[in-house]
Amino acid sequence: MTDPNAIQPSALDQLPDRDPEETAEWQASLDAVAKAAGPHRAAYLMRRTLERAEGNGIALPKLLETDYVNTIPTAAEPSAPGDPEMERKITAWNRWNAAAMVTRGSKHGVGGHIATFASAAWLYETGFNHFFRGKEADGSGDQLYIQGHASPGIYARAFLDGRLTEQHLDNFRQEAGGEGLPSYPHPRRLPWLWEFPTVSMGLGPLSAIYQARFNRYLTNRDIKNVSASHVWAFLGDGEMDEPESTAALALASREGLDNLTFVINCNLQRLDGPVRANFKIVQELEAQFRGAGWNVIKTLWGTAWDELFQLDTTGALVRRLREVPDAQVQTYQTRDAAYIRQDFFGKDPALAEMAKLLSDDKILECFHLSRGGHEADKVYAAYKAAVEFKGAPTVILAQTVKGHTLGEGFASKNANHQMKKLSVDEFKAMRDLLELPISDAQFVDGVVPYGHPGVDSPEVRYLQERRAALGGPAPARRTHALAPLPAPADKTFASFDKGSGSQNVATTMAFVRLVKDLVRDKETGKRWVPIVPDEARTFGMESLFPSLGIYSPKGQTYEPVDRDQLMYYKEAKNGQILNEGITEAGSMADFIAASTSYATHGEAMIPFYIFYSMFGWQRTADQMWQLGDQLGRGFLVGATAGRTTLTGEGLQHADGHSPVIAATNPAALSYDPAFAYEIATIVKDGLRRMYGEAAPGEDPNVFYYLTVYNEPMPQPAKPAAPGVDEGIVKGLYRFNTAESAAVEVAAANAPRIQLLASGTAIHWALKAQKLLAEEWGVAADVWSATSWTELRRDALEADAALLRGEERTPYVRRALQGAEGPVLAVSDYMRQVPDQIAQWVEQDWSSLGADGFGLSDTREAARRHFGVDAESVVVAALAQLARRGEVKATAVKEARERYGL
Repeated sequence: MTDPNAIQPSALDQLPDRDPEETAEWQASLDAVAKAAGPHRAAYLMRRTLERAEGNGIALPKLLETDYVNTIPTAAEPSAPGDPEMERKITAWNRWNAAAMVTRGSKHGVGGHIATFASAAWLYETGFNHFFRGKEADGSGDQLYIQGHASPGIYARAFLDGRLTEQHLDNFRQEAGGEGLPSYPHPRRLPWLWEFPTVSMGLGPLSAIYQARFNRYLTNRDIKNVSASHVWAFLGDGEMDEPESTAALALASREGLDNLTFVINCNLQRLDGPVRANFKIVQELEAQFRGAGWNVIKTLWGTAWDELFQLDTTGALVRRLREVPDAQVQTYQTRDAAYIRQDFFGKDPALAEMAKLLSDDKILECFHLSRGGHEADKVYAAYKAAVEFKGAPTVILAQTVKGHTLGEGFASKNANHQMKKLSVDEFKAMRDLLELPISDAQFVDGVVPYGHPGVDSPEVRYLQERRAALGGPAPARRTHALAPLPAPADKTFASFDKGSGSQNVATTMAFVRLVKDLVRDKETGKRWVPIVPDEARTFGMESLFPSLGIYSPKGQTYEPVDRDQLMYYKEAKNGQILNEGITEAGSMADFIAASTSYATHGEAMIPFYIFYSMFGWQRTADQMWQLGDQLGRGFLVGATAGRTTLTGEGLQHADGHSPVIAATNPAALSYDPAFAYEIATIVKDGLRRMYGEAAPGEDPNVFYYLTVYNEPMPQPAKPAAPGVDEGIVKGLYRFNTAESAAVEVAAANAPRIQLLASGTAIHWALKAQKLLAEEWGVAADVWSATSWTELRRDALEADAALLRGEERTPYVRRALQGAEGPVLAVSDYMRQVPDQIAQWVEQDWSSLGADGFGLSDTREAARRHFGVDAESVVVAALAQLARRGEVKATAVKEARERYGL
């Protein structure tokens, strides 16, 4: 067994040594230093040598960890502009009102978070006063991803600024009355303030990276120059445990996104306790980000520590800081000076001697209060260095104390994330600490008052002057008065009405062809944003590569292997396609950034994201909820849809449930079209609603989800009957009748049944229609159910109207009114999908679907397995009619035997 501590062969051992004697001298020097001055001195010299090599451009692996000290020493800090005393007062008011808001709300049982903003107050205030650019600044201003649990502090600042009232604060987490404030950043709930929903942890950092990338995309494509915009993402150190938080770090560095800064509030605590109790989260994050190619700035210690570092002539203090685990640092925050002298300083003789020079007050000041994230000068220096750094994104690791200034009952306590209120005595102690002019008399009946220095006070004037200089209020979301986008020519959509004749065309191919036509439109073509997660060839989209180009900030620095082919792999700096790697999460983040560009940048973009159906809603439904929350617009396309259409792919690729998940999202308009002309009609209506002239009462802030199939079938012409377009959009229309289908039914008074089918299942229904007529004397009408979900929503709205005393008939009931016989619904999805509308159908109802897990086999075998093929539809139809006494019961048994079911 190999000894893990033994010296392992190095890659350098495989290289020729031009001067072994010189190499031996260097190694001997290192050995001598280690022997004479100790291994810590040797390690110090090695780190400094590596830093010098990196600074001189010598190709060596980067140093992933530095000492547990500030990256920017006090002597190198720039002088912060502005009035520090005024900013201290503003921050004090914000701290107070944030705590008061949550405490007052706790009486109603609505909860809230106090400790997070208390730790991060200076991280936000410094940015608001000196860095965060508003919407009136050049380009689009900055984009701020606020940590969700810090929202009370942002509301408190908006209150000071006059954008919110006391009534707003008193309705924190109480929105039903119309004047409330959402618990977290929710653009759909407070669309004039919040831009980005962030509290679903991990999605904020992922979205911030792709937002910064999309900003570059807009600039490089000459849509809008937003090169002055900077993306700031405020995150918790515990949040970095989420895999999405770090999923795209390499992308950000690979594309040189120096328009992006992560600010990680390292208060060393997550929801239940320490983030890395036995380790050091700051060091772990530093190594992770440096390894991914980011610029890392550590802002750990306040100025009170300067004296200690000056006394550290042996490096013992720096060594001790590196070895003390985070949970012990948290413990120091709550213990007295004697404990700290013994446990921290007493571990090393040199530190013990240092401690003799320090008073108890000095020790407590350092270990209880002095953190880099709590000092405006330290934060300003970090922010300035971040925005001036070029060539890579920056992460700022700012150490703070969770619950700072809230008193001993809060600071660094494991339970402080769940603590929702302060007592009156705690508020009075906080008032004294923050030096706020709030009298005891203002605590009426034990209710903590809100504090405000006055609309004309120096604090408010200063705050507003700083925001005016930076381009207006922040955070802020603007719904720009954009002119509707011109509608593409009708012929683009009408070309699908005539069908494909005898040619077999999959609906996936029909959608891609439609997009190819739309991106050529002179008015709106450039605004389409095709997004695909490394599956373009699967979906037949490779023909778009040479015509649109794949976006790459470096362009194409190589000669593609297929350069001599018509559909070669073309990358370009102004490329239109976002062809991601194998990352549905990254593709969804792309989509969110593009779909909200109409608000973020005042530029309406039309994203369509096409993905393996199974790996959309199942894998990234949380982001699709984020998309709805952020009021995104665009087209999600679940390709290779259905449970039985992917021959041989098996369980993991067989999607039989995505429409069920999609139905839970109020912003998702979910469609399962059967034919090419249906797709064209739905996309045309979607463009009108989201980007053109929405009808009265229609919400344009929706997104469309279409399923398309990889099963080549003849595409029929659009029926000439009136109301087809309306039915396609609303979710149901009669495709044909037994008579119009020209199937032979012997008896004039033959039993009749209505077959409702969606997606590729309509082809089974059409075959069943023929079998029922020719072999069983049953007349069947076939309906295309383009959207079970929209039918259900319309019916739910009708029910709600009835409760208000309004008479309204659901569309599905009106559409089926007078249709003879029972209804049998079928889809390539689980029965729960069509069963959504069962209660509003007046006829007898039954359904078929592909319930259970998928399997590998041919389409025919899979459909027989799930009992949804044409023959199974026939047997189910006969069974319904037999129960009604309209066919003989023996016909069902005979059919099962005839078809081998």
